[in-house]
This record gives sequence, C-alpha cells and structure tokens, in this order.
Amino acid sequence: MSLYLFTRRWCGPQVARRALWVLLVQPLFYVGAQFANLDMLVAGCITATTLALAHAALCFEQGQPHRRVLLLAYGLAALGVLAKGLIGFVIPSMVIGLWLVLRWRWRTALALLSLPGLALFLLVAAPWFLAMQQRFEGFLHYFFVVQHFQRFSAGGFNNAQPFWFYPAVLALLSLPALLWARGLFERAYYTDSAIPQHVAVRQFMAVAVACVLVFFSLPQSKLIGYILPAVAPLAWLMADASQKASAAPSRQRWWWATLALSALLGLAVVVGLTVDQRHSRRSLGLALGERHVPGQPVFMLKTYLYDVPFYARLQEPVFVVDDWNNPEIALRDNWRKEVADAGQFAPKLAARLLLTPESLPAALCRVPVSWVIAAGDLRERYPFLALAEVVNTARGETLWRIDSRQSAQFTALNCAGTPNGDSAGK
Repeated sequence: MSLYLFTRRWCGPQVARRALWVLLVQPLFYVGAQFANLDMLVAGCITATTLALAHAALCFEQGQPHRRVLLLAYGLAALGVLAKGLIGFVIPSMVIGLWLVLRWRWRTALALLSLPGLALFLLVAAPWFLAMQQRFEGFLHYFFVVQHFQRFSAGGFNNAQPFWFYPAVLALLSLPALLWARGLFERAYYTDSAIPQHVAVRQFMAVAVACVLVFFSLPQSKLIGYILPAVAPLAWLMADASQKASAAPSRQRWWWATLALSALLGLAVVVGLTVDQRHSRRSLGLALGERHVPGQPVFMLKTYLYDVPFYARLQEPVFVVDDWNNPEIALRDNWRKEVADAGQFAPKLAARLLLTPESLPAALCRVPVSWVIAAGDLRERYPFLALAEVVNTARGETLWRIDSRQSAQFTALNCAGTPNGDSAGK
C-alpha cells in the first residue's frame, strides 16, 4: 500500500497500478511467506520507512509541508527496529542518504534530521529494550553487539554463501517480469531531464535495490528472507521500465500473460511446499497431542523439533537432552546455540529443562509416564528405548511412550530409590 500511495503521488495513478500489480505477483513474496519468522514484517517496515522519508524529501524540495510524514517515517523506523533490530533504521538511512548525496541535496538531508522525530523514535522503541535489559541482564550486549555487529562481521554463522548469492536469487525470483525491464541498464533511463520528478523516483528505487543487495551481501551468512526489502523497489523499477517495452497492444497481452505466469510460479511454490512435508513433523506432533496428558513431560534427545509442541498443543516447555557442556556449541550457528544462548538469560529454567544424557534416566523415573522424541536409532545409547512403546515415526524421528511403572522399564531405567521408584516397583 505504501508503494502504491507514494507512486500515485509522484508518478501518477497508471504507474502506481502497474507497480502494485508487479509487486503482488513476485515469486519471492510467495517464497518468503513460507517461513515462520520476522523477515516479511521487517521488510514491510523498511519499505514503508524508506518511502515515507523519500516522500518527505520530495515535499521539502518542492516547498510543501513535510514534517508530519517525517514523523511517520521515524515512527515506522522504530517499528522496524522492534521487528528485527537496527536494520529497521540503518537501511532506510543508508538508502535516503546515498540518494540525496548522489543528487547533491545537502539541504534536504539536513531537513530530514528531526528532534521531534528522534523523540518519537525513542518513545516507541526504547521502552521494550529497557524492559528486556532490566529483566535479562546482558540483553543489550547480546542483542546489539553479538546479534548485530559480530554476526555481520564474523564467519561461522549458518548458510554461508558467496557474494553473488543475493543478486542471483533476486534476479531468478523476479522472472519473468524482469525480462521486460532491459531499460534499467540504460543510462538515459535515470537522466531524462523531461521528467525530473519521475527520474528522481527512478534513482531512489535503484539506490534502494543496490543498498539492500550490497549491505546483505557483505556478511558470509545469507538467508533468502534478508533480501525481501529489495522486492518492492525492484518491482517498481520493473513496472516503470517495462511501460515503453509493452506499449503496443500486442505486447500488452504478453505483458499481462507474464504477470499471470509469475503469479502461477509463486502459487506453484506454495503448493509444492504444502505437499512436500520433508521439513515438517506435523504427524509426529499430532500423534503426541492425541495421547499426551497434561503433566506428562516430553523429552527431545539431541534434537529440537520446533513444530512438534505447536501441533501437539503442549502447555509446558519440553526438556532437551544434549551435551550442553560441550564448548563447540557456541561455535556453530544452529538450534543448539539458540537454545544455549536463551538459557543464559534464564539460568534457572535452563538448569531444569536442558539435561545431559546422564541425567535422563533419573528424570524419566520421576514420573509414571513420559514421552521421548529422538532422531535416528538411539536404542544402543539408551537401552530402555528398546522396551518402550513406539507411538509414531516420521522423517527419521521416533516418538516413544515411557511408562516407568512397568517392571521392564523400571529395571532398565534403574528407577530404584527415585521419588517414583517405590510405587513403580510394586
């Protein structure tokens, strides 16, 4: 919506409608929507913030009121920071700053600096960070230093990819509409003096795409969702640059066919991911939910399946069994490091829920019935699993029901002398 309103104001309704259509059928949107994370939210905040700043800049240059929309931009930037950190204002600032420098608009840059805007930004964003620091000592250092600066500059994080990864992904997932936008690579497209206001917007959109690509291509860690802030400005550029190429009536039909094909490709991705359940443990979670009784603990051995508690509708957190004293956990960017890092902010809860393999039998003995989930065949490491009831197996993970009251399980777990031991052995 922000892209449509901005374009309608500065480039006319025809370009606005065309840009909106192109944006709505981008395959990358359909791909990004399949991930349960905050990438789509922060991309929307970044896009809206950047467009609001550009709108304020253009209003200032034409002597029109700009302070209200400038306050809106600062408020949107604060929401972006709350969504996923400093990129909520760093990327918009980078885009607007470079755009104004390239156009030699120093007075405009100064006009976008607003003390009321900064106050609004702090009023919206600061309370949550202060509350988190007050509740979890060391949170600000972990959030800003570890998760921003160290993650940006250091290696060892997940999904390392070469520098060209994002340009390739963005180009591939912008097809086939990108094929109509050959004019983007012509200098005249960005220097047409006949339509200076429109050209300023073209330059702005190009800078937005370039800044996002370069910024996120610098770190070794690259996830597809990071590039989502570049989708809206690229969609605008494809829509605008393709107008001349598709002006003829015969080409107009091909243009709309291109958009239809793009939408079908996106829908095919959604359908494919829905049918392909290789990364889902839904059946495991549903099987657990059908038989699980509140109060019965669930243990995950050397794995953490994020979707199982959701599908099982568990009301209590699960116990995770692993070698939590291994120093290598801090060196690899995976679920173990995420769980261990979270434990640093809630040490009492971590001491209760993060168990070592040696402590597992005693934990199973404390209650009559418990549930164990593990990847692979761990019956040699945990002999009592060979005597347990197999409830469900999916994608290499197995769900067992442990009943420590049964004599065979009681003996295998060595439950004698535990709180449940006397009653279980009878």
